[in-house]
This record gives sequence, C-alpha cells and structure tokens, in this order.
Amino acid sequence: MKTWFHSWRAAIRIARRDAWRSKGRSSLVLAMIALPILGVSAFDLTYRSSELSPAEKVERTIGAADARLRDAQMGGVPILQDPAGEMHTPAREPQDGSWPSGPTDVTKVIPAGSTVLTDGTGSAKLTTAHGLLMTEVRELKASDPVARGIMVLLDGRFPEKNDEVMVTSHFLETSALSVGSTLSARNFDRPYRIVGTYELPDSLKADQVNALPGAFLAPYGKAVEKAGLPAPDTSVSYLVRKPGGFTWNTVQQINTKGVAVVSRAVALDPPADSEVPLFQKEGWGGNYQASPAARAAELAAVSTVVGLAMLEICLLAGPAFAVGARRSRRQLGLVGANGGARSHIRAIVLSGGLVIGIAAAVTGTVLAVILTLVLQPVLEGVMGQRFGAFDIRPLELLGIALLAVLTGLLAAIVPAVTASRQTVLASLTGRRGVRRSSRVLPLVGLAAFLIGAAIALFGSLVTEQFVIVAGGSAIAELGVVAMTPALVGLFGRTGRWLPLSPRLALRDAVRNRGRTAPAVAAVLAAVAGTVAVSTYMASSEAQRKAEYTPLLPYGVASAFVPEEGGRDVPAVREAVQRAFPVDVRADVERISVGKPGCAQWEQGTGCGRYEVIVPPANECPMYASLPGGGDPSEKYTPEQRRKMLTDDWRCKTSASSGMYVSDGGLLVGDAALLKVLGVDDPATVKALADGKVVSFSRALVDEKGTIGIRQIADAAAADKAAEEHRPYPGEVDSLPAYLVPGDKKTYGVQALMTPATAKAAGLATVPLGVYVSTDRLPDSEQRQKLDGELAKLGSSIELHLEEGFVGNDGIILLSLAVFAGLVTIGAAGIATGLAQADAEADLKTLAAVGAPPRVRRTLSGFQCGVVAAMGVILGSAAGLLPAVGLRLTEERSQIRVYEENLAQGWSGESPLPDLPIVIPWETLGGLLVAVPLGAALLAALVTRSRGALARRAAT
Repeated sequence: MKTWFHSWRAAIRIARRDAWRSKGRSSLVLAMIALPILGVSAFDLTYRSSELSPAEKVERTIGAADARLRDAQMGGVPILQDPAGEMHTPAREPQDGSWPSGPTDVTKVIPAGSTVLTDGTGSAKLTTAHGLLMTEVRELKASDPVARGIMVLLDGRFPEKNDEVMVTSHFLETSALSVGSTLSARNFDRPYRIVGTYELPDSLKADQVNALPGAFLAPYGKAVEKAGLPAPDTSVSYLVRKPGGFTWNTVQQINTKGVAVVSRAVALDPPADSEVPLFQKEGWGGNYQASPAARAAELAAVSTVVGLAMLEICLLAGPAFAVGARRSRRQLGLVGANGGARSHIRAIVLSGGLVIGIAAAVTGTVLAVILTLVLQPVLEGVMGQRFGAFDIRPLELLGIALLAVLTGLLAAIVPAVTASRQTVLASLTGRRGVRRSSRVLPLVGLAAFLIGAAIALFGSLVTEQFVIVAGGSAIAELGVVAMTPALVGLFGRTGRWLPLSPRLALRDAVRNRGRTAPAVAAVLAAVAGTVAVSTYMASSEAQRKAEYTPLLPYGVASAFVPEEGGRDVPAVREAVQRAFPVDVRADVERISVGKPGCAQWEQGTGCGRYEVIVPPANECPMYASLPGGGDPSEKYTPEQRRKMLTDDWRCKTSASSGMYVSDGGLLVGDAALLKVLGVDDPATVKALADGKVVSFSRALVDEKGTIGIRQIADAAAADKAAEEHRPYPGEVDSLPAYLVPGDKKTYGVQALMTPATAKAAGLATVPLGVYVSTDRLPDSEQRQKLDGELAKLGSSIELHLEEGFVGNDGIILLSLAVFAGLVTIGAAGIATGLAQADAEADLKTLAAVGAPPRVRRTLSGFQCGVVAAMGVILGSAAGLLPAVGLRLTEERSQIRVYEENLAQGWSGESPLPDLPIVIPWETLGGLLVAVPLGAALLAALVTRSRGALARRAAT
C-alpha cells in the first residue's frame, strides 16, 4: 500500500533530477533565495560574535584586576552607582541647587594588602612624519600581569624604560612612523623611542601611546606650563587586585567615599535591580527596556520587511518555476497518463521549490559561515573592535534557513496549481488549452487598494501617525499587485496602435497573464519602493534647501584657531593663501584676557574672559535675567509675547546672526573684513578708520553711542556669578561706536574694531584666524591640499568654506534607481524566458511563413521591454502614494507644533509650515525610459536569431 510518504519521496526525486538537468534555471532561483539568506545569516553571525560576554567585557576593561577604582569628581561626598560602574550620582540631592565637585583621594579607600596598578590618561600633540597629531597618552605598565587583556601586543615589546613607548597600530599608520622611530611632543624636547605596537580590542581605530607611569604626562605638563600654555587635563584610575574580590556590598561601601568602582565580581554576577539604590531614584530606572507598544512596532516593522522580501523573491522565482513546469509538461503528462493524480503533479512541482529551497538554505548558511570567518578581520576593522568568541547560534541559523525553504515552497505554489489543472492530453500534445484569469482576484485587489488608500489618507490628514500611513500604503500596494492580471489586460488594448513585433509581444503577454503578472508585480514592488523613497528624499532635500542658512557669503572661507593663543594662526593664514584662489584676505584677532596662551573657552588658572555689554534698556524683556533666577517670559501673557516678537526690535532675531566667531560676536580686524562680508558702506569704512567700534547690532549700542566691554580676570568667578544670577565682576570700558544703518547680514560678526582701537582701549589681542573671498569656488584638489597642510599643524582648526546648499542624497537616489533597474531587468528576463518557452511553436510558424531570423531576437526584446514598461509604469504610480502621505503627515505634525507655539505666544512672524512635495523626475525618467529600453536591448542581444532544431513530434 502506497502512502503519502512514498509519493512525496518519488516527487522529490523527480524534482531533484529535473533541477539538476536545468542547471541554469535552478542556479538562478537558488541564487535569488540564497543571497538574502547569506546576508541575514552573516549579519546574525557578526552580531552574535561581536556581542561580548560579561567576562570578555571585564577583561578588556580591567584586565586581570578585580576592580578599577576612579574618582567620581564630586568632592568625596557619598555617591550611588550602577553595577557596571558607568553611571553615578550624589546619594543626596543638593539643597542649594549646586552640585558637588572636586577631587578626592582614591588611594585612601584601597584595601590594605591589595596589588595596585595606576592607569593614567591625558593628551598631547605628538610629532609625526606629517606634522603634529593630537593623541591620547596612557601611562600603564602594560607588561604587568594585572593589566593582561587591556592591551594586546602586536609587534616588538612592552616599554621597560622611561624613554620608551609603544603605540597603537592605527597611530603607526596615521603617523607614518615605525617601530624604532623617535617620538616627541610639541613644547616638549624629550625624545621617546617606539619599541612596540599594540591594539585595544574594543577600539581598533584609537590613536594612543603607552608609557610607563610618570614617564610622560607629568614632565610634559610642566614643559607646557613653562611655555605659557595651560597644561592638559589628566585622569588617573587604579587597577586593584585583592583576595576575595569586590562584592556589591564592598562597592557600596567604597561609594560612600565618593569613589566609583568597576568590579569583576559584580559584572559577572550583577545584583537585582531592587538591590541597586541608584535604580530606585526617579529618572534613573534600571534595565531600560522598550515598552510593549514599541516592541510590537519593532516586531511589525521587521515582519513587514521580511514579508515584503519574501514576496519579492516569490514573485521573481515563481515565473522561473513556471518555466520548469512548462518545459516538463510532457513528463508531467506521462505521470498523469500512468495513473498519477493532480495531487501528485502538484507534489512534483512543489518538490522543485522544496529542493531548491533546501539547497539555497544550505548554500546560504554555509557561505555565510565561511565568508564571516574569512572576512572577520575586515568586519572587525569596520566595527572598530575585535570579536569575542565566534558565536554560532544553531537555532537562529535554522530559523533563517527555514525561511529559504518556505520561500521556495511559496514561489512554487502557483505554478504547481496551474500545472495540475492541465489535462493529460494537453500536456502530452503540447497544447496550451484555454486559459482563464480569475475574476475575483482583481475585485479583491481593487477593494484592498481603496481600503489601503483610505487608511493612508486618514493617517496623513487626521492622525499624524506614520505607522498608519505606511500600513495603508502597503495594503494599497498589495491591492495593486492583486490587480496586476487585470491591469495587464488593460495594457493589451494599446496594442492596436503598435507595429507588428511590439504588438505580438504585448498580445503574448496578455494571453499568458499567469507568467506575465508575477513578473510585472515584482517590478511593480521594487519600483514602487524606489519611487516612494526617492520622492520622500527629494522632497526632504527641497525643504532643507529652502531652510538652509549660509554661514558666510558664497565662496568665502574662514579658518579659526581658538587655542594656544593663536600660535598656529600665521601658518594657517599662509596655508589658506597658498591653497585657495584668494581674492581678498582679511586677518582677524580676538580679545584675550589673562595669559596669552588661554583658549577662548579656557577656564584654568590665569585665564579670563570678556563680555560685550548689552545695555539694560536694549534687552528684550522676555530674555532679561532676573535677580533671583527664573524665566522672565512667564510674566507675560501669550498675546504680549507675540506682540513683542513681532513689534519690539529688541526681541526680533538679528539678521547678523550666524556662525560663532567669538564672545559677543566681537572681532578685531580692518576694512578688508567688511569687503569680504559684502559691507560696502563708505560711512562704515570711515568710522572704522576713525577708531570707532563698528556695530552691526542695535542692541550693543547705548543711548550715548558707545559700546561697553567688561574684562573679567577670573573666568571661574564669572561662572559662579552666573550661577548665582549676579552681575559679572569687573570694570566696564566704554568705546565710541558707529551703528551700521539697516539690518545687514554679517554672518555672526556683531562688532568690529581695528587693532589700533583695541590697543588704545587697553585691550590685549591674540591672532584668531582669517577670512578670504575667492575668485572661484576651490576644487577638490585644492581643498585636499589645504586639509593636508592644516593636518601637519595638529591644531584644532575651525575651517568653513561656504558652498551654498549641497545635497547629499544624489548617490542614494542613484543607488535606488540602479537597484530597481536590476530587479526590473531580472524579472523581465525571467518572463521573457518563459515567453520563449511558450511561444516556440509560434516562432516556428513565423519562420515557416517566411519571417526573417531576426524576428526571434526582435520579439524577445519587445517581450522583455513590455513586461518592464508595465511594471515600471504601475510601480511609479503606486510609489507616489506613501511618499505623499508621509510628507502630509509631517506637515500636519509641524503645523500642530506651530499652532501650540502660536497659542503660547512664541511663533511671532514665523511662517506657517509648508512642506514641499517634489517628484524626482530624473529618477522617474530613468525608470520609465532607460530601464525598459535597456531591458529590451539586453534581451535582444542575448537571444539567438535561430532556434535549435526541434525533434518531430510523435503522431
């Protein structure tokens, strides 16, 4: 007695033999299914291997130590920390609103009898073969067993003397140095010899230098201070090993002294959240997890992507299985003639999908493992960290492989059903029979399209929910896919106006919708996604272009060096002059208070600052600070705030706002800067030459026509005064000013004085940078040349070249168009292969009546082009719906925020949001014209003009 097992075993054997005979078709389907499986499996392997275990994390963080102790910088007050030692906060909230700060002595809390290793870090500008490079310097005795695992020695040896260092491999590449080279630092004449290279497993791209404790940072800091510059900040932590380790209770005891701890024992066996006091405080939470709604949304998104990918593969592979079934119809007819039922024929065709699905699963999984192993160094380099153990999760890979099997089965369902409906006589004689398309499916598709469009419209105009718009658009697109057979029939009515070959191709596509519709649907899905993303990105780019605010006039460049008292500014100015086609050059300086070497933001000992005074009468009442603190705008009603923003000049945004140039927007320069910024008022130039401070801001000039500048010797005292809402300490110097008429755009420059005016007022200045206008926009080679010269200086240089709005979506749009084109050509090619199999008899008839051999090539090209054109046209129309819906949703969301601000009196004269919807005609044009034409030409080129000799059919 035969069972279903025996019939399926026979079907699988037949399918396996058929797949082996048709290697080309089988390889095509196998590749389509295996490639996504390969990608997903490789991603899973990479993700799991890069996901470190707690033991691996601890080893890379603290080596072989039991704990790392570091100062929490909270003045020694008790703190609360998380088990990982990454977050901490004072145990008691400050009563006066000021948070504790300051160092504490960590060594006092280290248990007696412990092994201690210091780990200090700082930074220095080190000399390289190209110039200078700001680099992290780490003082850690890496050869000590306690530090094992933190640094991995690659070449050479660990430092053993105070004049020896080892460097990371990335630093060696960046600096163009080698083992044995001499290394030194700026303002520090002591040489160091590189004796080895190493890597940080968690940061492969780090530029770091390792020295013995006390060998570099302390003497370097003294040398820098001797040069009149602030010493770089350094931090020290302690790697501690002690018997018994550091339990969670021990960590909490150490926290009471203001010291944070990273403990090996706690990391390997963390306490419950209920045992962590930090997690009981409001706002600190615990193990942060997404809400159920967020997890559901994420799962829905992943399921949608996987589902659409499987649908795309099924639509592409389905016609290929139909090709196999069509070519095997005589074999299938023999099965029926020998007593086989329709279920047996369906089983044979489905077994083809099963066989190829299993082969694709095995191939994709095996290749994923091999490629991940082979490309492991490349993947680690891209991620910037080493893998942990190579982690293979069999259940996850099995689940991914089952997707391939399922995809193969789904792709073979429609061809299996179609093949089982053919009569034995039609299969044996090669007759096609009468093909009838379903009348229900188009109606279901139309209903789905209308419902999906209504949902998307509702989401974009009522709810402001992106998920609803995307879901409705997906339903509408599936409805269009279901309507594809009927739409193909509508396209057939245009054939009466076409020449012979395209008319034959279109008629053949309409008559055989079972193979045409899936290919058209596959093209439709790919093109719809491309058009949707392209339209959304083009619209967003148009909005960014409309909202773009230039930081400088077009073609103007600026370069600032705000550190080290402008030491490198002359070299920067000359480098810009050499590299760029300079028309006008304007050198600028800044006011300096305290030591000349202080940076603009420096707050160390001996560093001060200055303040450009805004007279009380010129302050906007909504922004004026209150003596006791608080928000002054709360004193006014929304109507009063709105009136101030629209009518009070003090509260309007100045047209001269722009890039940050210096405190108060005050620069020291000459008339060349006015020319660079486009200020050509002769009275302004004369006022600057007469020793006045030229002001572009009405708020800075008081009723006497002067500008006030306060020099603050102690920056820390100024910060404390700001915290206590007191005026800054220091005397105010009043300088005569000239208010430039009108509201000229000066790109962040609020006031300008000459060096002579600053000197006469007793204001010390240091070089800041340069502005240059150019004859033409510098090309890429000139910019690279300048970048190379500036990199040699090793300074923090703020360089900006105003190029106007530059869109960065072009390459993405091109990539999307290429992807859609490849899918289109592939789907159309599959449909064309099936068409050739079906139309073999018609082609022989054409040859018998005298048609030239090129008809086969021409007809093949038009068959491919017709499928591509139908899919592209339908996909372009379907893709506009989600893009327009999402843009309307964004617009409604922004309008709602605008209305809320307007109700509170904060919108002023701001215009109502109006988001543009831009159709990317270049992308659409390429899809509508170039892709079908390219598909047609490619199909015509690869098709032979003469068919193979056919065996005479048995009578």
